[in-house]
Formats: sequence, structure tokens, C-alpha cells
Amino acid sequence: PAPGDMIHVDIKPLGRIGCVGHRIHGDRRQASPGVGWEYVHVAVDDHSRIAYVEILADQLGATCAAFLERAVAWFGTRGIRLHRVLSDNGGGYLSRAFRTACATLTVRHRRTRPYTPRTNGKAERFIQTLLREWAYTMPYATSAERRRALRPFLAYYNRRRPHASLEYEPPWSRLPKAA
Repeated sequence: PAPGDMIHVDIKPLGRIGCVGHRIHGDRRQASPGVGWEYVHVAVDDHSRIAYVEILADQLGATCAAFLERAVAWFGTRGIRLHRVLSDNGGGYLSRAFRTACATLTVRHRRTRPYTPRTNGKAERFIQTLLREWAYTMPYATSAERRRALRPFLAYYNRRRPHASLEYEPPWSRLPKAA
């Protein structure tokens, strides 16, 4: 296995912030009508565990396809050529737009079996880490503030955070040396 052999992609809906700290303080009595959702799209390299993340407005096929195109470009600038992408059977990943993007990028698309999220375990596990160490780590005042905290977290995660599965090395240590 080598970086780029396969990436795992997934989406996590994340509630927009309507009032500060309800997850931390437990006060859910104040309703925030019309706040809605934003969608965290993740791509995790199977070999290195390096992660690319964007927060987008929806999880439609065109959005998933555009995310894949940007992820392929991002990994490419780090010396990683993607060969396969593994996703669940969400509507965005089953769409014609996503299929077309895979064909254009010459990336083979594999899907997990229905109702078996463990097959896409690297993306699922990364999402749990992302929620615990970034999204819910502090009482952000606004969704924009939380979005601004994402880039520094990803820099830490990819370049410095030790991973037990990587012999306590960061994902960056598994990339080609030119990266």
C-alpha cells in the first residue's frame, strides 16, 4: 500500500451555531429556529491518514463531485496520485455528477455495502476525532468562528498529531519525501 491507493470520503452534518455552548453547558431549552446545517466533507488517505476537509452548504451530487475534484488537486500538490475512492451509498456519491467526476479524474469509485459503516472506518473514525478535537472542543460563538478554527486544526492533525495506528507518527511522515 502507498499514499493515494485509496481515499475514504464521507459527510457529517453539523448544526450551525445558534447559541453559544449548548453542547458544553447542556442548556438546550433555547430553540434556535431556522439555524440549519452545514456539511463537513472529509477525504482521508487510507495509507497515510492525511486528511482533507471542507465545510459545504449541502451534500448534493454536484457538491460531492466538486469536493472530490478539489481533494484530488490538494492531494496532488502533496505528491499523492489518487487511484480509488471509497464512499458509502449516500445520494451525493451515487449521483451522475460524482460518477462523471470519477471518470474525468480517472479515479475508480468503490462503495461500501449498505448499512456497514465500518467498511469506511478510516473516514468514520476521522470524523469522530474531528468532532471531539475540533468541532466540540470549545464553545464557539458562531459557525464562522468554528470554520476559522478548522484550518489550524487540520495543520496540527496532518503534520504533528501522533497516531497510534502509525506508530505514533503524524500522517505527514507517511508521505513521499518530496511533499
